[in-house]
Amino acid sequence: MTTDGGSGPQDPAERPRRRGRPARTAETTGPGARERILEAARTEFAERGYDKTSVRGIAKKAGVDAALVHHYFGTKDEVFAAAIEVSFEPALVIPAILSGGTNGLGERLARYFIGVWENPASRAPLLAIMRSALTHEAAAKVLRGFVLRRLLERIAESLDVPDATFRAELAASHMIGIAMLRYVIKAEPLASAEPEKIVAMVAPTLQRYLTQA
Repeated sequence: MTTDGGSGPQDPAERPRRRGRPARTAETTGPGARERILEAARTEFAERGYDKTSVRGIAKKAGVDAALVHHYFGTKDEVFAAAIEVSFEPALVIPAILSGGTNGLGERLARYFIGVWENPASRAPLLAIMRSALTHEAAAKVLRGFVLRRLLERIAESLDVPDATFRAELAASHMIGIAMLRYVIKAEPLASAEPEKIVAMVAPTLQRYLTQA
């Protein structure tokens, strides 16, 4: 029986929810929480793939409440997109690629892309993203949206050539094909080739796609 002050026994159905919810402290809600969520998301997607990763699992690994994941990122798809962005860092790198103008654009783009894949810290989540996109339409949709909106449109806007978006998509298809064969399928001799050799051979093709009228 409950007393007037509301201090009587609680509904048993409520207890598991309270017990499993992390305390709202500076550690779970402060500025570092968002970064921990992103890092946890990268790890979860890399280890479990898109299908088996859940917002609840990401929250548990980050040590925060699942509601905080939704607060920062919304849906699972949006967390997935944010994990992709962390790997590529387009806001930092794309301006540097474009700042030199069209001269050498193909080489800068190839070096950036191969460099991202050669970095062990970003390779694991990217492998998970690629594999997930091959088998899960929702993951493929997120990847397409990111590539189109955050990468290709930025590059296409800087090009003074006909069919700029189409050219940027051709360049992206070339690089994604290399990533698939080298890092996912591990086809030889491409899988064992030196990164600089790949950049040297790919750069002229990307340059032609992006700049030749």
